[in-house]
Amino acid sequence: MTASLTLLGIDLGTSSVKVVLIDPAGTVLAQADADYDVHRPHPGWAESDPEQWWTAVRDSVSRALAQLPGATPAGIGLSGQMHGVVLCDAAGTPVRPAILWADARAEDELTVYRSLGPGVLARLANPLSPGMAGPVLGWLHRNEADAVASARHALQPKDWIRARLTGRFASEPSDASATLLYDVLADGWDETVVAALGIRRDLLPPLLAFSGVCAGTLRSEVAAELALPPDIPVAAGAGDTAAAALGSGLFEQGTVQLTIGTGLQIVTPVPPPTADTLSGAHRPVTHLYRSATSDGWYAMAAGLTGGQTLDWVRRMLGVEWSELYAAAGRQARMDDPVFLPQLVGERSPYLDTSLRGAWTGLDARHDRTALLYSALEGVAFAAADALDALPGIPALGRDLRLAGGGTTTPAWRGLLADVLDARLHAVDVPGASARGAALLAAQAAGLVTAHELTEVARPNTTVIASPGPGVDLLRHRRALYLRTLTALRPLRSSA
Repeated sequence: MTASLTLLGIDLGTSSVKVVLIDPAGTVLAQADADYDVHRPHPGWAESDPEQWWTAVRDSVSRALAQLPGATPAGIGLSGQMHGVVLCDAAGTPVRPAILWADARAEDELTVYRSLGPGVLARLANPLSPGMAGPVLGWLHRNEADAVASARHALQPKDWIRARLTGRFASEPSDASATLLYDVLADGWDETVVAALGIRRDLLPPLLAFSGVCAGTLRSEVAAELALPPDIPVAAGAGDTAAAALGSGLFEQGTVQLTIGTGLQIVTPVPPPTADTLSGAHRPVTHLYRSATSDGWYAMAAGLTGGQTLDWVRRMLGVEWSELYAAAGRQARMDDPVFLPQLVGERSPYLDTSLRGAWTGLDARHDRTALLYSALEGVAFAAADALDALPGIPALGRDLRLAGGGTTTPAWRGLLADVLDARLHAVDVPGASARGAALLAAQAAGLVTAHELTEVARPNTTVIASPGPGVDLLRHRRALYLRTLTALRPLRSSA
């Protein structure tokens, strides 16, 4: 690539989109973002209007390009929130709001999965979660037959954006492997599961080879909307976690990265699965997905707690983010309240949509800062629960790379280092998922080889927090948190 080239990356998150322009060295030159709504019309539901996504994409692309006058991207890459379902007609027009990963309405569909037997579940290689596309599509077939009948495609969120850009309806392995409809050994849709759920097979799109292939070119009418020339190559793109791993240079097995955004993810590269490594008797609590590279895999412990929990806390207590994160610098006290952060259930390691949050042990002496601190502490404990569930991670002497916009405050980083009992290394990459998407654009445009891509992607890392003297007290506090979670769980589960 020459120095004059730029690449455009679009990262479609749960509640906002981020757009970046990078140079050939992977440096982010410009970025813009825009928010959109998440609707919760019923308890446990989470939906969005895809047309709002497109409006946000169009606005963000315009503002990013305005920062580099005259820049014409050589390629466009995509990253997107995983697990969601966009039902659309043959023209790509949504027939109902998109159902998102945080949605729990499809809990009953998991009964179908449990009836399939250990052999089928083993080749899915993932814990059963109602927010994944397979259960959601089963629910839609059972409850919204009219919407399903009017649909021609069932797409993942970023695949819908790509269809809007190129007119091509397809998916790729990094997103498909996270649907509970994907046979990880066969690298394709699992026909047994599709049939058992009663899903119309023609709704599932064909699968492209991997995230970095060219999936089409920019349509002329859409190019006019974006003030770009037509026929720019568009990459297949990747699920946001896979894109973030690429964008932050996470390739080596044994390396672990924690990202706290709307939820939290802890990711480590792993060898490809084999029939021997997938045991029919084993029920995983962590995920196994294809990466954004042509042959890579990663394991992930995923939590629903994170930014969405902390955002709820700060809104309920009427504080800005700065005041919330500043509370992390307060010293822990054994008589602090205990906060359970599972406001919308939890994935790794509990796999329980009925879990709900709580503040316990409240005392008249506790002030707002104590509540804010305990909320941060509770989210850190949830991260520790997820980390402990990830296979192959040592209990002591741990090193974690830290990524994501929700982990930039020094006091918050210090609390995480103490709770996780780990040295934290900052990844010097703004917008890792969007950067990963832009790197895929370079590959799709034929500007870099796979080897060159991994070399460009490698970021600088710096140790930014180490366990301090508060580790022992926080270990006792976490034991209290776990006892409280155990004690309240039957009450919530029976509600």
